Amino acid sequence: MFKNYLITAYKVYTRRKLFTAINLACITLTLMVLLVVTALLQNAFYPTGVEGRSDRFLQVTTLVAESEGGNSVRTGPLGYKLIDQYLRPMKSVQLVAAISSPRTVSVYQDDRVSELMLRRADAAYWQILDFKVLEGSVPSAEDVAQGRFVAVLNASTAARLYPGASALGQQLNAGGQTFKVIGVVEDTLQLNSYSDIWVPVTTDPSSEYRNQMFGDFFALLLADSPAQLPLIQAEVAEVARNLQFDDPRQWNLALMWADSKLDFFARGLFRTERQADSGAGLLLAIIAALMILFMLLPALNLVNLNSGRILERSSEIGVRKAFGASSRTLVIQFVIENVLLCLFGGLLGLIAAIAALNWLEHSGLIPYLKVDINLAVFGCGLAITLFFGLLSGVIPAWKMSRLHPVQALKGAA
Repeated sequence: MFKNYLITAYKVYTRRKLFTAINLACITLTLMVLLVVTALLQNAFYPTGVEGRSDRFLQVTTLVAESEGGNSVRTGPLGYKLIDQYLRPMKSVQLVAAISSPRTVSVYQDDRVSELMLRRADAAYWQILDFKVLEGSVPSAEDVAQGRFVAVLNASTAARLYPGASALGQQLNAGGQTFKVIGVVEDTLQLNSYSDIWVPVTTDPSSEYRNQMFGDFFALLLADSPAQLPLIQAEVAEVARNLQFDDPRQWNLALMWADSKLDFFARGLFRTERQADSGAGLLLAIIAALMILFMLLPALNLVNLNSGRILERSSEIGVRKAFGASSRTLVIQFVIENVLLCLFGGLLGLIAAIAALNWLEHSGLIPYLKVDINLAVFGCGLAITLFFGLLSGVIPAWKMSRLHPVQALKGAA
């Protein structure tokens, strides 16, 4: 029986080539966009590679300080003093790293000047993140403690600055400071690891950063296991409540949150720095609603197309019902036809999504982008494809299968 369904489906597809092409184009384009967006969102919220341990670490990026009565509010990145004196002693964390935000610096080479991104980080940073070292090594705890002027470059920057030669041992003049290149790592676009150049935090031109509660830093807090993350979040909130400013008459209340990647993006979007709930649930709900809406529009279009196609086959339906075919048998046939078409369109959509992501990676539109469609994303695409097949096939098929044989033979709807 199933073999007959397949043969019938093939005959239907080849008989109306334009209809088949329109259906396939609709399914392929929709699934390609959904797969690309899903892959990019997963890469941002739940990354692999360099930040593959993101299920075990949280980030504290913002300090909110209020005056008595809430008349004055200051919001900004953390100072090194806050991280060193208040976050490092926390009992629930395994490691605490202090990292500056990436800043543009001028790199001078003979008669050339390059504008590149530079981060300053401590030794714990290199232990929390899993950089792939291509050459040399990353700064050690001793390098950071001694304030050695050493630097790590990503692969693209090393090739750009030293074409045809090894970057190791080269002198690098960045932002008016001279560093020795000791390592080259793989390019990365992740939130906490994106940069062209990394140097020890202790090479900052001024030591004033050590005394600041507000500054240009954020903290990464690594837990022993994902189960520890709620404890870390609770302890960070407690640390904020007990924070002592240098001038308590100016600031007497502090707020600080330990966030996951998803929480970080939600706070940035909804501006929820002053409340514990980042709005991550709302963000996911919005994304899910937009995806469902995006799926429904072409699905409804396919319902209309399939209704017209099945209406044209009313004579066939009438003959089959006259010879005893049940409504259930006819519905199964039409649904199988549509599901097979959607699965083929899903395969084309998957191929198109992979091609689109490869193009994005090599186009340079998003620097250092490296993203793959993994099994979870493919499973999402497969589920969406089946959803298309059922929704756009069941409704018109059931309607037409209910026709009386005489009405069907007359071509009535």
